[in-house]
Amino acid sequence: MEPSWRARAGLAVRERLPLWLRLRCGLERRSVIALGLVLIVAAVFAAQHFWTGRTQPVRAPDVLGEAAGPGSGPGPSPSPGTPPAPDGGLPQGAPGDATGAGSGTGAAADVVVDVRGKVRRPGVQRLPGGSRVADALREAGGVRPGTKADGLNRARLLIDGEQIVVGGPVPPEQGSASAAPPGSGPGPAAGGTAAGPTGSAGAAAGPVGLNTATADQLDTLPGVGPVLAQHIIDYRTEHGGFRSVDELREVNGIGEKRFADLQNLVRP
Repeated sequence: MEPSWRARAGLAVRERLPLWLRLRCGLERRSVIALGLVLIVAAVFAAQHFWTGRTQPVRAPDVLGEAAGPGSGPGPSPSPGTPPAPDGGLPQGAPGDATGAGSGTGAAADVVVDVRGKVRRPGVQRLPGGSRVADALREAGGVRPGTKADGLNRARLLIDGEQIVVGGPVPPEQGSASAAPPGSGPGPAAGGTAAGPTGSAGAAAGPVGLNTATADQLDTLPGVGPVLAQHIIDYRTEHGGFRSVDELREVNGIGEKRFADLQNLVRP
């Protein structure tokens, strides 16, 4: 069987080509098949690369929702609070009881004080526990202009039932109470014992004359310091003397309790 004209033409062309070009162009069928397979694999790899590298939408809300879902899980985190369970038996009840006790203590810790003297609204004031003298003065409307309040320690903690006198010396029960905060009772007791010897000495020496006593003599009375002694002398000068012991109540810095301590130790 003779080759076809195409085969004859191909052989004729190959015979006229240089040797090096004949070697390059003379590919066998197996070489062509192998080259085709390589091209197919390369095409598949390129298609996969472009497919996986395409942009994809990000569903942020779903991710946040999933992140928030476990967030509810921290609910069990209070489980570390279960150690108090042996005390109360209920892990969450124990904190509840502690809160209840705290609120009860806060209600019981309110203090009631009597603010007197040169303030805008003198009278009884109720303040939360832990309040200070400055808070009581603020509740009373503040100190009147021109009033000297040097004898007051505005940073001192208030004690239930005490009296604050503005424009005069601090009552002795306040000083003793501030020295021993836990015992509002021991404060007056200590003041009583201190006043006892002084009172007996005053009784032995006789009542002090309000119209004739000097500042030093008035200073010897229980609960009367240099400032209060000067207030007594100023009142005596302004009003022409004391006509009765009861007028001692009108002196700035003398309340009912202090008057009760002094009324048997003085005379007009």
